[in-house]
Amino acid sequence: MASRSDLLRRGRGRPWLTLIVVNVAVASAAGVAYAHPYVPPPDVPAPPSAPGAAKVAPAFQHEVWALDQSNTAASLPGGPLDHGGRLHIYSASPLRTKGAEAPVDVVELGGATASLCRTRTAANPVRPHMAAMTSSGSHAIVSFVASGHVVIFDAPTRTPLACFRTEVGAASARQAHAAVLTPDERYILVANQNGKKVERISVDFARNSFVQEPAATIDLAVGLTPNGVARQLAGVRPDNAPICAFVPSSGFPAYVSLRGGGMLALDPYTTPMQIVAEYDRDTIAGDGCGFAEGNGWVVGNGGSNLTKPNGWFVYRLPVAGPDLYQAINPPNTPPVDLLDRDLNGPRDSHGGAVTGGGRYVWVFDRIAHVAEVFEMRTGAKITTLNMRSALSGQPAIDIATVSPDGRFIYATTRGPRPLSGAHASTGSNPGVVVIELLQDGRSGVIRQLAPISNLVVEAGVSIERGDPHGIVIRRTSTPDPRLTPF
Repeated sequence: MASRSDLLRRGRGRPWLTLIVVNVAVASAAGVAYAHPYVPPPDVPAPPSAPGAAKVAPAFQHEVWALDQSNTAASLPGGPLDHGGRLHIYSASPLRTKGAEAPVDVVELGGATASLCRTRTAANPVRPHMAAMTSSGSHAIVSFVASGHVVIFDAPTRTPLACFRTEVGAASARQAHAAVLTPDERYILVANQNGKKVERISVDFARNSFVQEPAATIDLAVGLTPNGVARQLAGVRPDNAPICAFVPSSGFPAYVSLRGGGMLALDPYTTPMQIVAEYDRDTIAGDGCGFAEGNGWVVGNGGSNLTKPNGWFVYRLPVAGPDLYQAINPPNTPPVDLLDRDLNGPRDSHGGAVTGGGRYVWVFDRIAHVAEVFEMRTGAKITTLNMRSALSGQPAIDIATVSPDGRFIYATTRGPRPLSGAHASTGSNPGVVVIELLQDGRSGVIRQLAPISNLVVEAGVSIERGDPHGIVIRRTSTPDPRLTPF
């Protein structure tokens, strides 16, 4: 879905808190584009601009949805907070204005959403972790990592319409770490992390029809790949907990990052889903999340050099269709183009944002508090940007998204008591950071940090439990030439 919002972009703006360039490196590789069978809706072209003026896409009014995954509701009256969470919704224009950062809506997920899930699954939803949005802004999808719930919302009214729970899998566990849409919006793919499965939900948003499809589930912990290699195997893919799935604009394949390293690419349309490519942990590092697409490439990352043998890791693969996977490919094919690696650390890459109309990708590091910026066409790392500022000395930037006009990055900053990825995601100022893009999207300035707080009194002491994670944009209008881009 990132490709749909990757309109022709070039950032501009006035300096607020300038990001500091701390390193520059160069690499090169040839870009390749592949034919594909699925054609997503065309991007809206940028309007004409005077020579030297910043090129931006038409202005869309839009909302920014950010999830606080900390508990907000108790199962028993007077009992401990053990489920819920909050959805903070911001209008874009005030969010970009210093001092006007209050959300326009806060949805208590321990209310109607929890009630629906209890009715449908006999369990409360716990830890809202990731979000996805339809291209029209009609529906939103929220995955609850701890309990394994996936909830579909009517986005304009914030009303929960359907609640599903993932299957029990490996070691009797289940989670819903992330749920993503295929580009044609026919299916939701769910990464059942601890259950070590990828599951599918069939959707028809026009009719509000949503069907869980157990027959489509693929178990990543048992069975063989098409090459006859065990799907999960010590020294090859030792821990096949799926972290994130990503389907590029071609609609094929679904890339699935794995906790223990390696990756599996799936055909998301078969029943059950089938493996079409496999990678081992020596080729792709573990814990990656934050795929991004631009200029004919998909960029992924490996999460950490704290415990993984091949460290902090950024790579890319060509955007492709089934033509690249018609034969049984040997392992680690198509080959991975390694863009960057750091074995020393500590580092932890997580999240990514494509800027400049697909020309650049920002990869954030939650431990080092930097953004590494790469050129999509060549693979060159062009800049390292310091994410620390007067607004936060320890932002631990996590998930990021780019505004429809291509001029801003919105990203979540983690709290002092993170509920997920605690080994790498401890921050000091939970909230939503606003970065105005400069130099055609290769640099930027921090404009705002809208705080998200959940103060809980424990043993007479007020403790900050706010822990933002997932973030997504909802368009609320069609392009309007009368609107001035923010």
